[in-house]
Amino acid sequence: MRGWGALLLRQDYRNSRTIFKPPATFLRRRRCVIICWMTNADLSNFHKPVLPSFFDGTDSRPEGLSREQIDFFHQNGFISGVPVLSYRQLGLLRDELALLMDPSLPPNPLFYEFHRNESSDPETVLFHALGAWRISPGFHDLVFLRQIVKIAEQLLGGPVRLWHDQLFVKPPRDGAVVEWHQDYSYWTRTIPVAHLTCWIGLDDSTEDNGCLRYVRGSHNWDLLPKYHLSSNMSAVYEHLTDEQRAAFDPVPALLQAGQASFHHPLTLHGSYENTSNRMRRAAVVNFFRDGVTSDSDEPLLDGVPVIPPGSKIEGRFFPLVSEESF
Repeated sequence: MRGWGALLLRQDYRNSRTIFKPPATFLRRRRCVIICWMTNADLSNFHKPVLPSFFDGTDSRPEGLSREQIDFFHQNGFISGVPVLSYRQLGLLRDELALLMDPSLPPNPLFYEFHRNESSDPETVLFHALGAWRISPGFHDLVFLRQIVKIAEQLLGGPVRLWHDQLFVKPPRDGAVVEWHQDYSYWTRTIPVAHLTCWIGLDDSTEDNGCLRYVRGSHNWDLLPKYHLSSNMSAVYEHLTDEQRAAFDPVPALLQAGQASFHHPLTLHGSYENTSNRMRRAAVVNFFRDGVTSDSDEPLLDGVPVIPPGSKIEGRFFPLVSEESF
């Protein structure tokens, strides 16, 4: 690593001092944000946090979930309203997200996927990207955050690895739907089903700005077909049994900014439009239990080397994030 990228990993973005005058744009944004766009560094080479200042002291000994919360998760397929981020961490991630989305900048080629608008309706917008952890220091360090890793270990029953991260943004008044789906329908190239999704609100997540909604107990259902991510909210109904239709009573996951929900990979979930005057931004970290294997002879993520079927998923792009790894 060279230049600004090397400087990034040597300095704390709040307290750093340099012996030279930085570019003007450097002064207009947080230091760590601009730097990551001015280097060819791939942060997937670093399997530990790169910004000590991202972590609060409380993260060193996270509380995790209570026994009651763990039981609720296993009964219902989700748990929500879990505090995971401080106000300062929220500010950093929001700043980095704004730059990652900046339409004046080309998408970084390190993203696995990058969609400025993944909605099938041209009148609505759904920003969606995978792979920010490779590009942006705050989102990189988020996947190692002990508060969420501890919970992933509790719910998956052992050490966990990063599967991939995601960003979702619904702008005010025209944010698109995310139709009902089970995450594992997109992940069948990996076995067994031993995954977990952590969905983190970077804004308050409410019914009017398109919060996530869960169908209780649906993690006990069989795998449903995969649909277009943002299209028809009623597409799922034709594939449900009479019993499943009777149980289809979605629960809104209302979150304050900095809180998270965690859900099982077979839990049916989706979200409606953002009809409010406020943004609905979210960061998602997807984990799997250490030992999950590939079931595909194609790349598991775009640009990642093939892991042969039956081989353990590990290595540079799937770091062990449990504490003993660093």
